[in-house]
Amino acid sequence: MTDATPADRATTGPFDDSEANPVRPYIDLGGIKILPREGLNLRLEVEEQTKRIVAVGLDYAESTLQVQPFAAPRSSGLWEETREQIREQVRTQGGRVEEREGPIGPELLAEVPVAAADGSTGKRLARFIGVDGPRWFLRGVIGGAGASDADAAAKVEDLFRSIVVVRGGSPMPPRDLIPLKMPATPGSA
Repeated sequence: MTDATPADRATTGPFDDSEANPVRPYIDLGGIKILPREGLNLRLEVEEQTKRIVAVGLDYAESTLQVQPFAAPRSSGLWEETREQIREQVRTQGGRVEEREGPIGPELLAEVPVAAADGSTGKRLARFIGVDGPRWFLRGVIGGAGASDADAAAKVEDLFRSIVVVRGGSPMPPRDLIPLKMPATPGSA
């Protein structure tokens, strides 16, 4: 357990596969399982060259939540180190970032410069959240209303907490993305 692991993670989520309710109708994406809910739209983000699924995008409550599960060492979590890397990245891009204590633990609120289609630049607000679980780390990036609006944020945080991480038993180097896969089409199992 690390300082980035909420003390109540096992009961409030995100959950380890061993803690998930087996009768709930999860959408199985390999490394994570998502509980379907009204108004939730799911996108898989695929790396062009390798055709590997690198993230899951969830559109919900006028927000976007991008999630990625990573393998983590047994002894320590990755969130602290990952926050440092994100801070560095945002600053390099000319953005601003502040760390704060969020409902799920330490999080980063970042203002990232973005180029608009007309060539002008604006700022995009993004919240980086993360939780260290048993031998895994789940990272989330919240955009849209959930980055600034309290009601939308609460809905997106609830969605993040409902995610189940399936680490699997095979050895994996820490920081490796836990493999994601296309969900099976209902009825084709």
